[in-house]
Amino acid sequence: MSENINNSSLKQKTISGFFWSFSDNFANQLIHFIVGIILARLLSPAEFGLIGMITIFIAVSESFIDSGFSQALIRKKECTVADFSTVFYFNLVVGILFFMILFISAPAIASFFKEPRLMELVRVLGIVLIIDAITAIQRTILTRNIDFKLQTKVSVIATVFSGVVGIAMAFKGFGVWSLVARTLSQRAMNSLLLWIWNKWKPKLLFSLRSFKELFSFGSKLLLSGLIDTIYKNVYYLIIGKYFSAQELGYYTRADSFKNLPSKNLNGIISRVSFPVLSQLQDDPERLKAGYKKLIKTTMYITFILMAGMAATAEPMINVLIGEKWEPAVPYLQLLCFVGAMYPLHSLNLNMLNVRGRSDLYLKLEIIKKILAIPTILIGIIWGIKVMILGMWVNSIISYYLNSYYSGRLVSYPICEQLEDIVPSLYIALFMGVIVFIIGKLIPLGAASAFLVQILLGSILIIVISELFKMESYFFIKETIKAKFKTINNA
Repeated sequence: MSENINNSSLKQKTISGFFWSFSDNFANQLIHFIVGIILARLLSPAEFGLIGMITIFIAVSESFIDSGFSQALIRKKECTVADFSTVFYFNLVVGILFFMILFISAPAIASFFKEPRLMELVRVLGIVLIIDAITAIQRTILTRNIDFKLQTKVSVIATVFSGVVGIAMAFKGFGVWSLVARTLSQRAMNSLLLWIWNKWKPKLLFSLRSFKELFSFGSKLLLSGLIDTIYKNVYYLIIGKYFSAQELGYYTRADSFKNLPSKNLNGIISRVSFPVLSQLQDDPERLKAGYKKLIKTTMYITFILMAGMAATAEPMINVLIGEKWEPAVPYLQLLCFVGAMYPLHSLNLNMLNVRGRSDLYLKLEIIKKILAIPTILIGIIWGIKVMILGMWVNSIISYYLNSYYSGRLVSYPICEQLEDIVPSLYIALFMGVIVFIIGKLIPLGAASAFLVQILLGSILIIVISELFKMESYFFIKETIKAKFKTINNA
């Protein structure tokens, strides 16, 4: 009886976690999307490109702040006051240290890109490192408890506030500084509200024993995360250095559109699935069943969204951010095929962490990023489009490596994974091709064509999923019905 109650409780927490995590990401990304559209119409591609040049330096610094401790705390079955306080003070010290490093190295960064404005931009935007350092532990505690309701409330308020700040400054002619202010105000408001509404406060203690225990697991994730962060952002560095701020602006816009469904779905799945699957780590059968359902459902959604975005890229960009951004269309279409693989990578890597194999996680990251070096060289020699094609090839190889090792840990080999996800891929590709062709054939304006494509794509997916009785489709349908029924009853 106790086991059934525990199973039911975990299931409810999981569904609630996914609901609020989805609500958080959906609301935030909708607001970000609307704000981004307005800012893209007010600012130039070159101004977005300037922020893109800084991205890798901020992202790499942020990797050091957490150092894998969040995942170590989430995975640990019983955490003490000393564990949380130790991680908080460590994060704070590292955040201040890396802010100082960025501040001092700002002239060198500006010189590297031959953009004098970057010096002040780096020094001001670097403040986010200190803000993130004092906020990380609050999010970790809420995530560990699978409590995404408060995080949703906080992040939506912060996103709206920062959007208003960014748009107001852009209207006033502050240019690239409106993008900086938007980022800083969002992080600051998020941090402030978490400290006000979450009850946890640090104690004046630092435990070397806790640090060593958590770092033994987290250090490998630090290196893995650092390597992955550099890989994901090095393309900004290459384009900014060897092409132009304007070209980088087109790429960053395309990348942000691609991330809207891909990276954010990946974020939802990762932050909910890791604590949930960690609670099942001692029950192999339930672990595999949960993992299998996650992969099938996640990839069903991902393939459909990415195929739909690739098919509607041209009218979507023309309608939402204007014809001046049209050079970003081919970048977006190619990036959609890369982004379709992100959640699959994440789920397979998550399983390595759930099983405590952060050492294997690190080895795989090193191997995969070495294999990516030719892609970077290709980009420098043959251009951005060929570089993105290289990223896609590298993504396929990475999936094979990730799934090979994670599959062995839970008896879910790559052949079985492919058997589960290929039907969703076929449906998505069929829908994407039909929608793309219709968009080219219909003699309508961009806005009308875009709406027709969205409507047609949605109808096709529903009809085909019902016809072929797609398990993932019915699971999503029933989960949404159950959740809204619960809300209505409440």
